[in-house]
This record gives sequence, C-alpha cells and structure tokens, in this order.
Amino acid sequence: EIDVLESFLEQTASVIKPGGRLVVMSYHSLEDRPVKSFIAKGKFRGEVEKDFFGNEQKPFKAITRKAVIASDEELAINSRARSAKLRIGEKL
Repeated sequence: EIDVLESFLEQTASVIKPGGRLVVMSYHSLEDRPVKSFIAKGKFRGEVEKDFFGNEQKPFKAITRKAVIASDEELAINSRARSAKLRIGEKL
C-alpha cells in the first residue's frame, strides 16, 4: 500500500504542469510521512538533492507549512475527521 502511494507521488512530478497543485489527504501517519517528505524534499528518504550551484532540486513547493486539519466544528459533526491531514504542494 505504501509502495503504491510512493509510486503515485513520483508519477505526479512528471504529470502536473508548472503552477499546478498536488493535493493529498491522508488518514494515517504511515501515509502522511511519505507525502510530507515528498512535497518538502522531492524524495522519501534523505536530504534534498542540489545541483552544482547548490540550488535545491525538488519538484514541489509546500503551500502550507503544516498539514491542514479539521476544525473543532468539523470534529463535532464528524469525529472520524480527527485523523485526516491535507497537504498541498505546487509544481515548480
């Protein structure tokens, strides 16, 4: 399951046009970690790759610093929303 998620995320880098946005909602921390790493670093493990001049080579820029989570109003209506996290990245 996590392998499929990682494969999907890698494919998005070549499919989304510059300025397009990748929006992923995860419901478990095991799903959220690869999404967070990929949006922040462009890969799942290790540091951001840099070119000869020291410029970071990553496909997305994080739109929100932290994951978007459900509000207190939403949690009162739908208690299952407490585990949902939304992450947004914009294609560079």
